[in-house]
Amino acid sequence: MNEPVNEPVSGPVSGPPIRIVVADDHLVVRTGFAELLATQPDFAVAGTAPDGAEAVRLCAELAPDVVLMDIRMPGVDGIEATRRLAASAAGGPRVLILTTFDLDEYVYDALRAGASGFLLKDVTAERLFDAVRVVAAGEALLAPAITRRLIAEFARLRPAPDAPAGLSALTPRETQVLRLIAEGLSNTEIAARLTVTEETVKTHVSRLLNKLGLRDRTQAVVAAYETGLVVPRAGRPA
Repeated sequence: MNEPVNEPVSGPVSGPPIRIVVADDHLVVRTGFAELLATQPDFAVAGTAPDGAEAVRLCAELAPDVVLMDIRMPGVDGIEATRRLAASAAGGPRVLILTTFDLDEYVYDALRAGASGFLLKDVTAERLFDAVRVVAAGEALLAPAITRRLIAEFARLRPAPDAPAGLSALTPRETQVLRLIAEGLSNTEIAARLTVTEETVKTHVSRLLNKLGLRDRTQAVVAAYETGLVVPRAGRPA
């Protein structure tokens, strides 16, 4: 059901607002997030959903830019909903996974399904706002060390049997860039490490994502661990 939410407060907005759908099976949680997001002048909460099936339906109807997606919901859960959105003809909205636990094993499956990152439900308001803006801009939410730690941990425990097609087609430089992405470096940091321009790095990133059939940097990190290009440290990854 497309539940009513507060309208965003007035204020200067550069360009159209970021359209958001919030999906969580707890009414208090999804209403709380929706009302919080609606306080930002550059956000527009298009609707909320109590489960994954309704989230997918709303996204097809409303074409939001970002979905805040709970994992554990009745019926179609957040992982399957994320998978369906990522596989949609238009590419679907960016998905930010909401979870209660920072090492929830289901988060890894959601990242593999196409999520752009994840947030804990006790996230601060400013962190939430920043995260939405980051993924709406087409970037992956990889800044928190916990994200890289989670990916490394579950890639170590549950490696995927099949590597993404095309890994062997990467050039040596693209392979190097993929390894640095998996280490958590930004484009600026990669450019400094390789002594090239940031635009050159962006070109390498775009090409390797296309060759591997990956959606964004988050999936690139997952692929790097799953294929053994980057080996998790012994014990608990840092």
